[in-house]
Amino acid sequence: MKENTCAACDCELDATRIAVKIGGKTVEVCCQECAEALREAEAATRSAQASDK
Repeated sequence: MKENTCAACDCELDATRIAVKIGGKTVEVCCQECAEALREAEAATRSAQASDK
């Protein structure tokens, strides 16, 4: 992943980029839909990890 692309879909980032904190790191995404997708993926991962314990 390049620094100037969306962390979710790899689209080029522009001035409307959104910073999202995932797993203690801040990543940038191109739109609100990508931000929600990353948040949902993180929540699902945490839920799966919690049920494995």
